[in-house]
Amino acid sequence: MLKWADIIRFANEGNPTPERRVEKTDQEWQAELTPEQYRITREKATERAFSSQMCSLFEPGLYACVCCDTLLFDAGEKFESGSGWPSFTQPVKENSIAYTLDNAHGMQRMETLCNTCGAHLGHVFPDGPAPSGLRYCMNAVALMKTASCQSKATFGGGCFWCTEAIFQQLAGVSRVESGYSGGEIANPTYQAVCTGQTGHAEVVQITFDQTVISYADLVRIHLSTHNPTTHNQQGADRGTQYRSIILAYDAEQDAVARQVIEEMASAYDDPIVTEVQPLETFYTAEDNHQDYYVSNPRKPYCNAVISPKLQKFRELFREKLKDQPVTMTP
Repeated sequence: MLKWADIIRFANEGNPTPERRVEKTDQEWQAELTPEQYRITREKATERAFSSQMCSLFEPGLYACVCCDTLLFDAGEKFESGSGWPSFTQPVKENSIAYTLDNAHGMQRMETLCNTCGAHLGHVFPDGPAPSGLRYCMNAVALMKTASCQSKATFGGGCFWCTEAIFQQLAGVSRVESGYSGGEIANPTYQAVCTGQTGHAEVVQITFDQTVISYADLVRIHLSTHNPTTHNQQGADRGTQYRSIILAYDAEQDAVARQVIEEMASAYDDPIVTEVQPLETFYTAEDNHQDYYVSNPRKPYCNAVISPKLQKFRELFREKLKDQPVTMTP
């Protein structure tokens, strides 16, 4: 998750390398874009506040650069800022947007550009909602809404190193991010969560394609790959941070989770104690907790706990696995 310090670093030290570059002459851009699109994206103008209906649209989907089709934002990160321009808390990828200091009009602001084609998008400010604290204030004319089958799920079931490793193996899952949720403390650290006093659980946030794998199947896999009948405990790991929990993004996910729990209850000798509650805020864990098993397959914990668990998981859900195995760090 990007924060203001990251934006400053990119502007001062260099932006991330884009996945591709699109370069065209002014004449070519003028031929492809409408006059207003050209004025905003290539001449760095600003559209009139509250001039677009996009400000009040919050349906699922993705937003791409109107010039080069590069995906920039997920509708899930969109919020009502009251500014009169579409506002987001995060880009879809760290390298999708470039940043440069803008001193025009007697102000000092941070300009945002499409990192692929250099289109002017708007500005980013450090006054957005938690946990990122960012407000990407975009010109609606610079964006193009596209359909998306991507959705998110957030689960906790013991150490997130294990949970992350399991869901990374699934076909249809494009991203798994370890973090914290379900508690009261803002921006918790790993050390704080480990005390058991923050109320947060170690969880993973999963981005998945609903046309490939359903949310119900993800819940079934979650309940099958940890012990959902033990209260605040998974094996030797004890504490509220290791509790079994499903954090729903909406009423539909809540209903599906409860239905699957009821469906699977007979498979266990003891009652399922998995919590189901609305997701309020997901806090991304520190970098050294991301891709932990992939990066550290030979560490004792990975060998003793995660590897055997993964082997059982692969045997049980063989038909759900990705065609190509996840690449491990040597």
